[in-house]
Amino acid sequence: MATPKLSPVSPVRPEDKQRASSSSSSGAAAAPLRGQDDTAVEEYDQYLRLPELARLWKDRCCPEWADEGLVKPALQALEITFRFISVALSDPRGYASRRELARRLEALAAREVELVAALCEGEQCPPLAELSASKGVLPRERSASEVWKIPGSAAAVVCQVSEASLLPRLAAWDKSETVAARIKYAIESQMQGCVFTLGLGEPNLAGKPVLEYDRVVRPHELHALKAKIAPEPKTGYRNKENEALFTIHQILESWLCAASQLLTRLNNRIEARNWEAAASDCWILERVWKLLADVEDLHLLMDPDDFLRLKSQLAIRAAPGSDASSCFRSRALLHVANATRDLKKRVPCVLGVEVDPNGGPRVQEAAMRLFHSRRRGEGEEAGKVELLQAFQAVEAAVRRFFFAYRQLVAAVMGTAESSTNRALFSPAEEMDPLAQMFLEPPYFPSLDAAKTFLADYWVRRMPGDGDSASSRRS
Repeated sequence: MATPKLSPVSPVRPEDKQRASSSSSSGAAAAPLRGQDDTAVEEYDQYLRLPELARLWKDRCCPEWADEGLVKPALQALEITFRFISVALSDPRGYASRRELARRLEALAAREVELVAALCEGEQCPPLAELSASKGVLPRERSASEVWKIPGSAAAVVCQVSEASLLPRLAAWDKSETVAARIKYAIESQMQGCVFTLGLGEPNLAGKPVLEYDRVVRPHELHALKAKIAPEPKTGYRNKENEALFTIHQILESWLCAASQLLTRLNNRIEARNWEAAASDCWILERVWKLLADVEDLHLLMDPDDFLRLKSQLAIRAAPGSDASSCFRSRALLHVANATRDLKKRVPCVLGVEVDPNGGPRVQEAAMRLFHSRRRGEGEEAGKVELLQAFQAVEAAVRRFFFAYRQLVAAVMGTAESSTNRALFSPAEEMDPLAQMFLEPPYFPSLDAAKTFLADYWVRRMPGDGDSASSRRS
């Protein structure tokens, strides 16, 4: 059966076409987000030791592993989270929010494991250690290995556990053993859909191959990139919030690196017209943006006095002639935000049409036909609706992140900072760039208009209560 056309049953009025055209042009004209002060951005990079961290992201350990550049920074972010748990639980300050911070870090680690598992589904070429290769013989050079038997089988296997990761050590520390145990069970649960497991001490009840975690993540080199806490010149005081601030942003930057690689893979899959795989990547991208907001929320648990003292010590203040703080300046965040907003350029490719140079609603009508098609999940159309839905879900996650960022600055540093904060962006107009971002039109105006008109069509098509009653009587 041919796909029914919407034009006879859902006519587009001339004024609607003009409105859709104007919204489409305004969406395309949205200015990209730009960094403001190159000097402050460079200081941010040096403070977080990002050049050294970036070398760990880029170093390849397995050339045949195509997605190593995507999975590695995500695993390294997880390992840095383990370090943050150690830092939080060993904080000697009596007024530190150790209990709540430990809860949030445990939840953050569980969400990171969930995303790592989503990224690893279908991976075929990572460096793995086969459990059956040793035939139950415990190697001398790996003291962290364990010998056990799979239930229902007489064969013994060796389960290798990472020797350099902090998670097995957290499991052996009385202050963190409960947190570490729950993280291990989260790994066991989330990695069920993967052909391998991480090898961090999780039960591995299925006896799957284990990732060579130490070779991929290189925990010793990763943990060597710690904060350089300089004492105050006069008092010699070492601010404990320095390490917390440093660690939070290393986690953030690692996930931004993974998000950048994910966007590259997403665009490649769209060009290859692999709609279902692209939709899966797009939904993962939405979860990454939500995770970034959770990472930023860790600032809320920093002690106000110690953090503001650190703010002064690090000279986290506005550049000359600006009211901005330079605390959260990140090239990677700007790049990922702009690349995410540029997904709107992929909508015509997904719908199989070209943008009307005269501003007509060609893309919108194609979206309406797809949404209304009875075979929208079949054949060449499989995955298209899911991908378009994921596009708009990502837009919602991006706006939620930046709104939460503005509220975060107000809560951590006061409303004077948030009301005129220009830490991340260079405004295209006189308006505050964050406010400009919230007031700009939707990223996907054609999809928005298509759903608006489709809703109007069903309102007109569905009978009212009186019509239903009369039809029942007849």
